[in-house]
Amino acid sequence: MAARGIADSRINVVQGSRRARLTMRTIGIGYLLLLLVIPVITVFIKAFEDGAANAWETITSPEGMHAFWLTLVMVVVSVPLNTIFGVVCAIVLVRHKFRGKALINSLIDLPFAISPVVVGLALMLVFNQRDGWFGPWLADHGIRVLFSPIGMIFATVFVSMPFVVREVVPVLQEIGDDQEQAARTLGANGWQTFWRITLPSIRWGVTYGVVLSTARALGEFGAVAVVSGKISGVTETLPLYVSKQYETFNVSGAYAAAVLLALLGLATLFAMNLIERGGRKRDQAITNTGHTPGTGLSRGEETR
Repeated sequence: MAARGIADSRINVVQGSRRARLTMRTIGIGYLLLLLVIPVITVFIKAFEDGAANAWETITSPEGMHAFWLTLVMVVVSVPLNTIFGVVCAIVLVRHKFRGKALINSLIDLPFAISPVVVGLALMLVFNQRDGWFGPWLADHGIRVLFSPIGMIFATVFVSMPFVVREVVPVLQEIGDDQEQAARTLGANGWQTFWRITLPSIRWGVTYGVVLSTARALGEFGAVAVVSGKISGVTETLPLYVSKQYETFNVSGAYAAAVLLALLGLATLFAMNLIERGGRKRDQAITNTGHTPGTGLSRGEETR
């Protein structure tokens, strides 16, 4: 009887565990369906509600094409700048000790803490041509920041700044600096140590940071809306273009532009996954053979 009672209790525990796992999976899948999958599907359906012709006309109009290319410009300029800054800043924060380190670490998270609209207003204060801090001087030298792509780049760089830093810092902390010290002991200079030891070790952190920074740059609305003036064909990115189409009651056109914006984000994610997959295959080849493909060098020889 005692043995049977123990067996029954074990069965009850197993069944309860299965029910708990099933409940958690149902909640998780339902949450994703409600907040992610269903809205995205709805956007695609709404984009072609009035026919493909209207959606195509909205996207390929001069204003739509300009918004598309200007959005790409924002990404192409801001993401490399933030990648370089993020890697350098992460190395400084992790590998060096200095006064004010905690302050810099806190300032990096500032774009997370304040609204993008506040960022736009701050840029207005700094670069206003009449009474801004630097606006009058820049205007005297023929440089216009506000209501131009330059100001939009400033806004995009600011709001997407923390992502690479925050992805690279924990990776640097985890790998330590033993290999870097060994490389310097063997005679490698700082530049060689960075390219051959540090960067390969943090490349996945950099990759994830680039993906997040790209996504933020593609979809930024608040700060860019304030500093751009939302001038059609001049300072209008795709998110601003979507908003304008919706406000002018071209609902299907707005959703069509939103679909294009979503496809850009998905293409970025797909490209980064391909890069990651190729890098992992390369790492596996090095692990299995001890040689870097295409060089004929072992790991130790390559480091030297």
